[in-house]
Amino acid sequence: QVQLVESGGGLVQAGGSLRLSCAASGRTFSSYVMGWFRQAPGKEREFVATVTWSGGSTSYAGSVKGRFTISRDSAKNTVYLQMNSLKPEDTAVYYCAADHGDGTYSPRTSYWGQGTQVTVSS
Repeated sequence: QVQLVESGGGLVQAGGSLRLSCAASGRTFSSYVMGWFRQAPGKEREFVATVTWSGGSTSYAGSVKGRFTISRDSAKNTVYLQMNSLKPEDTAVYYCAADHGDGTYSPRTSYWGQGTQVTVSS
């Protein structure tokens, strides 16, 4: 049973930083792609960043590129999202996801955490 548990969310002022963590368990994740998504009130869930567990290749949404960094620690089975220069528009529930398919995080091949709230005040 795959479990993804996010932590590290909270309230921060604009320009501040937060680091989200996603502790993964239940599988060997070496062939997985791990990602962060977010959903703001009244909006659809959107892609933030992704990393391949094996090689560490990363990809980012344009809105966060240069401000956010995704990484993984294989020894701890944990994925991180370092968020710097936060803006009020980054306010959302952030979700960790793991995909063992083609990296598109389809419902059939992906697992999701419960989410952690990030609120950025202006």
